[in-house]
Amino acid sequence: MAKTNLYDEVVTITYDYLGPAADRFVVRQIRNHLSKDPSRLRQEDLRQLIDWIRLAMRLISNDAKVVEHYITDLENLTRSRRR
Repeated sequence: MAKTNLYDEVVTITYDYLGPAADRFVVRQIRNHLSKDPSRLRQEDLRQLIDWIRLAMRLISNDAKVVEHYITDLENLTRSRRR
């Protein structure tokens, strides 16, 4: 299996929650809050990105369980990439 870049993995997880808006949402979070190009997203950026995504999702969703499930999926990504 080919290794995907971190940005692609974040978008793939996000797609389960935001559908076709996933790519645009993740790009906006990375560019606006991390001030970098999405292709340059690194493992060290994940914690901060997840914090911003949690905040943004709480603003656009009334379903706290869905938001926390999404965040858990992203946090699992941080653990799986350490291996």
